[in-house]
Amino acid sequence: MSSPMLTVQNLEVYYGAIHALKGVSFEVKTGEVVSLIGANGAGKTTTLRALSGLVGTKGQISFKGQDLSQVPTHKRVGLGIAQSPEGRGVFPQMTVRENLEMGAYSRKDKAGILKDFDMCLELFPRLKERLWQMAGTLSGGEQQMLAISRALMCKPELLLLDEPSLGLAPIIVSQIFEIVKKLNHEGMTILLVEQNARMALKISHRAYVLETGRIVMQDSAQNLLNNDEVRKSYLGV
Repeated sequence: MSSPMLTVQNLEVYYGAIHALKGVSFEVKTGEVVSLIGANGAGKTTTLRALSGLVGTKGQISFKGQDLSQVPTHKRVGLGIAQSPEGRGVFPQMTVRENLEMGAYSRKDKAGILKDFDMCLELFPRLKERLWQMAGTLSGGEQQMLAISRALMCKPELLLLDEPSLGLAPIIVSQIFEIVKKLNHEGMTILLVEQNARMALKISHRAYVLETGRIVMQDSAQNLLNNDEVRKSYLGV
């Protein structure tokens, strides 16, 4: 593991009078899978939205040494940050192919786009069978595969995954997590937000525990898996 790709310091987010993030600080090093775990409403999704520039923030977010405070969302994508959002957010009235092409909207390298298109279909053969199908008619698992693939079409250096297992059958969840592991083994840096804490910790290098907008614990994923407090609160053991 090398220097931090992403550094977050004293991140604050308000939704009106609601103080959603209260001085959150963490880092993600190049080549890591880092998880944010915590209960519903802890601030996990808000953190990812802040990194993507989708909510107003105070504090500092640095990506590869560059301060992102004045960088709009589309330019953050251009810098190498892509998000697969909670709830998938596919374009329902567009085909699978068109959704993937939207992921590459800011790119000009045609050969690279074709290569990544083929890579996505190799990672998720199910999408290859449904290229001309409307995204809104796909199953939940297929939509999740499409959301991740669309993010990969941005050619990110940092992939933000928000609740990739939400609402999916266990066998599909296992497939999705195997793909996340494979992407990381091939060099992708990943920040994972996930309510299925056990699955998240099993594929992560490190993790942070969020409670009501604050980070209350951080450690290696293995240590957190074995931590009695984490096991009782988040792993149901």
